[in-house]
Amino acid sequence: NEEAGDKVTVTDLLVKILAVALRKRPNINVSLDEKANQIKVYRDVNIGVAVALNNGLIVPVGHQADSKPVSQISREIKDLSLRAKENRLEPAEITGGTFTVTNLGGYKSVDWFTPIINLPEAGILGVGQTADTPVAMNGQVAIRPMMGLSLVCDHRVIDGAPAAEFFALLI
Repeated sequence: NEEAGDKVTVTDLLVKILAVALRKRPNINVSLDEKANQIKVYRDVNIGVAVALNNGLIVPVGHQADSKPVSQISREIKDLSLRAKENRLEPAEITGGTFTVTNLGGYKSVDWFTPIINLPEAGILGVGQTADTPVAMNGQVAIRPMMGLSLVCDHRVIDGAPAAEFFALLI
């Protein structure tokens, strides 16, 4: 239910998809509690979205993204991003993330990249540009929009096989 003027972006959709997948796979929505030397499983699914600033990067957090409709996620991301660029975020809006998404696709220069995990989180999804690409479909070549996704996980708490199973939910 988009309101007039609201445009849902690829990032908005990926935040929702990522949040739902994390709800289904709580073994990925984790971090390493180094003081207690144990794995912490998060109850909430709070997705950070990397925002480029003139002098660096900040990751505002969409709290409980799995329980929100895409339209609300979209409005929140736009608001958080705008206020991040104006240096007007509250501490609660940049803390509590359980997983991050970083999208370089808008630069139209990056197909694939390896993002760096935003500790203490145990994973990050990197998003490259969307480009029309020839693909095989039902024995025919068709042109479809395709994007590169990179999943990076902290192998101290997430092994490759569970990460691959989680990634399959995203694609």
